[in-house]
Amino acid sequence: MVSRDFTRPNFRITVKVGDLFSEEADLVIGFTDVFDTSTDGGDIISPRSVQAQLLSRVYSGDEEGLDDALEDALRNHRVSFIESASAKPRGKRKRYPIGTVAVLSRQTAKYYCVAYSRMSNSLSAQSSVDNLWNCLSGTWGSVAENGHLRPLAIPVLGSDLARVDNLDHESLIKMVILSFVARSREATVSRKLTIVVHPDNFETVDLAEVRAFLYSL
Repeated sequence: MVSRDFTRPNFRITVKVGDLFSEEADLVIGFTDVFDTSTDGGDIISPRSVQAQLLSRVYSGDEEGLDDALEDALRNHRVSFIESASAKPRGKRKRYPIGTVAVLSRQTAKYYCVAYSRMSNSLSAQSSVDNLWNCLSGTWGSVAENGHLRPLAIPVLGSDLARVDNLDHESLIKMVILSFVARSREATVSRKLTIVVHPDNFETVDLAEVRAFLYSL
């Protein structure tokens, strides 16, 4: 684990290996632009994805309940396009702009569900550096508006099935750090950001290099 405390404004960034859903914090959850939730068959949402964990661990497998919560949270967001059933026979068809954030409240935590990748009609999620940067900016804005400076935890977005331009975990972590620090110097987002690396990916991240990057900012 590596951490740095920043001043003016005061906030802390921590990078650690662990379980995102064990953090005592509000969570950022990456989604595609159609906000799919179905893990049936594993070809829409992978059962090992963070979205699937949100469904199983927070909504107790209640897919309809999660869909209703997302629909309600997205009610005032612009829909960019609606696919036809013939063009996209499986999965959701209502597309939202990249960077759209659906804020869910469940018990004492908030979940910032952000569209950072595009789900193709053949059910392949695709993203890019530009998409990730824009979605991070949108997420920090939503957290600043809704989070009341509560602790925030985020996984390494773009490191799994919807890979971002083949960037490695370390580069993605640095992008999250840089984006958060830049936004925080405009206005405070959260007093504590924790970037959680999945244990399976521990060996792909040089924490000493991440620490050096943190202290270079």
